Amino acid sequence: MSRTEPDDDGPSGVHCRLDELLIARGMTLTKLSELVGVSVVNLSVLKNDRARAIRYSTLSAICRALDCEIGDLLVRADGF
Repeated sequence: MSRTEPDDDGPSGVHCRLDELLIARGMTLTKLSELVGVSVVNLSVLKNDRARAIRYSTLSAICRALDCEIGDLLVRADGF
């Protein structure tokens, strides 16, 4: 692997603020799962910054359910 390629085993450099947004809206991960049609396990992976990728359709559905913008949900890891 060259120095310019991302390390697939290391941190992504992106932090997901899903936990904070759920708390602010009084919503559970289970309820969000029902609203967006994504398993609780997959949402938990996202919430705990272990996701490697996310579909635009899933990202859009989460933001609709939480009434937020993508930048409210995902932030640079060095910026939080």
